[in-house]
Amino acid sequence: QVQLVESGGGSVQAGGSLRLSCATSGDTYSRACMGWFRQAPGKEREGVARIHTSSGSTAYDDSVKGRFSISQDNAKNTVFLQMNSLKPDDTAMYYCAAGSLWFGTCWLYSSKYNYWGQGTQVTVSS
Repeated sequence: QVQLVESGGGSVQAGGSLRLSCATSGDTYSRACMGWFRQAPGKEREGVARIHTSSGSTAYDDSVKGRFSISQDNAKNTVFLQMNSLKPDDTAMYYCAAGSLWFGTCWLYSSKYNYWGQGTQVTVSS
């Protein structure tokens, strides 16, 4: 079993920054991959960033490359999403997710993640 608790969402003007946190606990194998996803009203959930917790390797959706950064603090079992240069299109509910490796790597597909947090709202105004 894995527990995930997000925090750090809020409202910000375009160009601003926010840092999301995801406190994790539970089975380490099931947290081999940690991802951030988002879902805007009327849209499908999309992968934003992911990190392989053992190697630290990261991957990003093209829409956030160069603006968002995923990182982890292993001592505190916390994963972060630093979001800079925010745009109105970034407005969504953001979810932290945990999953196992698939063919030896981590992916940005929501179907590969078995555990989800409750979500934290990010609103970017123009």
